[in-house]
Amino acid sequence: MARYNLHKRGSEKKAGRYHKCYITMAKKLYVGNLPYSVNDAILGDHFAKAGAVSSASVIMDKMTGRSKGFGFVEMANDEEATRAIEMWDSKEMDGRTIRVSEARPMEPRAPRQGGGDRFQKRSW
Repeated sequence: MARYNLHKRGSEKKAGRYHKCYITMAKKLYVGNLPYSVNDAILGDHFAKAGAVSSASVIMDKMTGRSKGFGFVEMANDEEATRAIEMWDSKEMDGRTIRVSEARPMEPRAPRQGGGDRFQKRSW
């Protein structure tokens, strides 16, 4: 899996002087059923045993500031991501059995319909 960025060639600044530079993407893993005490640093340290971790984030509830019990870890390459899945899926972490799998892309959601008829005149 690769993506590309556009970079300018040399010091030329004319339009159309871009080329594609391919970069290998890190593999993103979904980590579910996390203990609520886990934070980003703990999650990253835990998965560093399987290989180089590019990023680790625990998803937090906006209202309470408490963990939602799942997060995402980005491993440096596919081999390390596979090793992390094999190493940590269905293993115990602070008394909870965590689930580790390859993250799926976020599906597009419909725009929210907010507020209802807050400023409309009532008919009753």
